[in-house]
Amino acid sequence: MAFGTQDDSDDVMNEINMTPLVDVMLVLLIIFIITVPVMKHSVNIDLPRATNEAQNTKPETVRLSVDAQGAYFLDEARIEDKDLPARLQAVAAREPQPDLHIRGDKTVRYERVAQAMAAAQQAGLRKIGFITEPQH
Repeated sequence: MAFGTQDDSDDVMNEINMTPLVDVMLVLLIIFIITVPVMKHSVNIDLPRATNEAQNTKPETVRLSVDAQGAYFLDEARIEDKDLPARLQAVAAREPQPDLHIRGDKTVRYERVAQAMAAAQQAGLRKIGFITEPQH
């Protein structure tokens, strides 16, 4: 046993082990060989052409007003209670179907407005709105 002498097996290794690097490069090469042909294949489709212009046709609006005495007015023309369902059915039959805007006086009984709404629903009107005054 000699102290201070170096053994030949303790030499520092100053070379890079190339085997793992070559293995990784071969695996990457195989992956690229497999995936590149798959990426180039596509299905040829003749897609339809479309325009994105907004439609300028707005549906007509019909106003149904209920005054303070409970009288009905369809587009400013007074109509009787018995004529209301028939007139609303005629409005609902138009194409495109117009919007119905209900204007009720604030002092009229809610029952009269509810009857107008029920008649509009039975006539087949799908778009019903209410007109109100903004608070100041």
